Amino acid sequence: MTLLAISIPCWLIPILVGLISAILGYLLGRLVGGGSNDDSDRIAQLEADLEACLKSKTTLKNDLDACLTSKASFQRELNTTKTSLANALASAAPLIAFDAAAAKAVFGKKIKENDLTIVEGIGPKIQGLFHNHDVKTWKALSECSVDKCQEVLNSGGDRFKMHKPGTWPKQALLAYEGKWQELLDWQDELDGGK
Repeated sequence: MTLLAISIPCWLIPILVGLISAILGYLLGRLVGGGSNDDSDRIAQLEADLEACLKSKTTLKNDLDACLTSKASFQRELNTTKTSLANALASAAPLIAFDAAAAKAVFGKKIKENDLTIVEGIGPKIQGLFHNHDVKTWKALSECSVDKCQEVLNSGGDRFKMHKPGTWPKQALLAYEGKWQELLDWQDELDGGK
């Protein structure tokens, strides 16, 4: 029996060592690796976050492209507007200063700026009609058509219809431009503004 009693621990020792090694391996694996379920959950969450970031990036890129397109469109409109404004300013007639002394030297009497009665054929009452129609300056009268002048006269009744405003806009333009001698010479040729 001694032989049997000695041989039992010999085969028991390797089994115990194997069992202890398995338990220690499992515990060390859990301690170092953290477990496979936790890793797969963490990886799945990171992949979902990455997908959300990629979608956000795509949306932001589309928004940026739309903004750049709008910016280019606004820049074209701005350039067109600048060009139009520059052309308008270049073609616009500059404001001409009224020279009362020059007007008095030619006409021999004091002339008030934008006095429509300087136009031959326009008296104080016709000037009042033009003022009622918002034509209060030589420049405004020079920009009126002859038909518009006739409408103003017609608004005053039958007593004003006999007047002929055919030269009034041109006379007003000469007054606005300060071409007093030319205006006076032309008026000397006219018959009552006709």
